[in-house]
Amino acid sequence: MSASEPTSGLPPGARALGRVLFGALAIIALLGIAADVAYFYLGLSGRVAAFFSLTAESNLPTWYASSLLFGCALLLGAIARDAFARRAPFRFHWAALTVIFVYMSLDEAVEIHEHLGDVVQGTSGVLFFGWVIPAAAIVCALGAAYVPFLKYLDRATRRRIIVAGAIYVGGALFVELPLGYWTERHGDDNFVYALIDFVEETLELAGASLFVVALWGYHGRLAREPRA
Repeated sequence: MSASEPTSGLPPGARALGRVLFGALAIIALLGIAADVAYFYLGLSGRVAAFFSLTAESNLPTWYASSLLFGCALLLGAIARDAFARRAPFRFHWAALTVIFVYMSLDEAVEIHEHLGDVVQGTSGVLFFGWVIPAAAIVCALGAAYVPFLKYLDRATRRRIIVAGAIYVGGALFVELPLGYWTERHGDDNFVYALIDFVEETLELAGASLFVVALWGYHGRLAREPRA
């Protein structure tokens, strides 16, 4: 399959999956922002708010985000397996993405990336969370390494993956910059912090959801193609 081949819309199964995932995202986001508002302005118990808030960890949104990323890993693994069976180009790229998303799922649950901040110390302002510097370098390196891979994909899948990645990285890295700026000056126990973090986490969930849909559609197309 290459970028020059005809493109097609998402199959019905992928569209139905998209509706389910974005419906779940809407529920998670509404519960999260409602919990933050109730905690800061209506006296809701911190323990109850923390279970639903997107700014807290080890709670319902964390479990959902980790599960979503693991779902990406499962789909990537299925595509990689098919690519190796066909001896297709870029099969090792699919396998590497599988490993990356397994790690991302684990990181979402236990916050391994926070330790990257130890690599860059003494940062302030928008770089208050120093981990964004090595993380940005890793993202840029991976992006450069995967340019030929993206060019190989059909146009529709390539567009969906790029959009999903841009939304996810936009939340995970770029929204972290104003969040760091605010945290340094005002701390993290206030509604503005919660609101910025809410935007960040929602973008991450949206990007991961789009990626699942793109992978589901791509894998479905592979399943319909005859093996060489």
